[in-house]
Amino acid sequence: MTARSEKYTAQTLLDVQPITENLFTLRTTRDAGFRFRAGQFARLGVTKADGSTVWRAYSMVSSPFDEFLEFFSIVVPGGEFTSELSRLQVGDTLLVERQAFGYLTLDRFVDGRDLWLLSTGTGVAPFLSILQDFEVWEKFERIILVYSVRQARELAYVSLIEQLRERDYLAEQVHKLQFIPTVTREQYPGALNGRITTLIENGELERAAGVALTPEHSRVMLCGNPQMIDETRALLKLREMRLSLTRKPGQVAVENYW
Repeated sequence: MTARSEKYTAQTLLDVQPITENLFTLRTTRDAGFRFRAGQFARLGVTKADGSTVWRAYSMVSSPFDEFLEFFSIVVPGGEFTSELSRLQVGDTLLVERQAFGYLTLDRFVDGRDLWLLSTGTGVAPFLSILQDFEVWEKFERIILVYSVRQARELAYVSLIEQLRERDYLAEQVHKLQFIPTVTREQYPGALNGRITTLIENGELERAAGVALTPEHSRVMLCGNPQMIDETRALLKLREMRLSLTRKPGQVAVENYW
């Protein structure tokens, strides 16, 4: 075994599900030694026709206790990695580095009453993993999942979110969850209309949640479009909410994939 191959394992694609022409989910086998905390990401590798391998970071959708790994991807036009990834079929091989990475995990917060999970597009992935892990339900009194997409048909995993209410181990906890979908480019029944930042600025998001965003009680995780993350962090900073660091706990957590 080469030094390089010791860093990753070869996993088999079990399932591929298209959501739209540009969005899809994929499920692979999981190496018995692969461990991760809910919210972390893995580095995935795809081998190209010329024999070279391209690597990218992907958050796990699956829970740390699932026997498989699941990921949520967008096809970037002309993208070196996603163009290759989207061509994979059941039975094909996907490389997974042996070590999980990332700090978008619950230990970023030492306290807090309400957990806000603010996501755009495929950025919902780590939050789905977190919601399938019992830790979050014990730690917070309210959990508000905000999932923003351009068009309603891009709302993936809604069935998974709804199925959380039917899981036996969450029976006494799932009342804490509030799911707020938002759609930016069309009106859709049951969803807010507008960007997350706009909905924070005009107060609509807090009205829909029935709870205020405050530094005393709110802890906020952000994942998705970099512009959304930057703009939302700026809005939260105006409310005296700061990035949570190891030596200086705060109210906001984001992921740095590189």
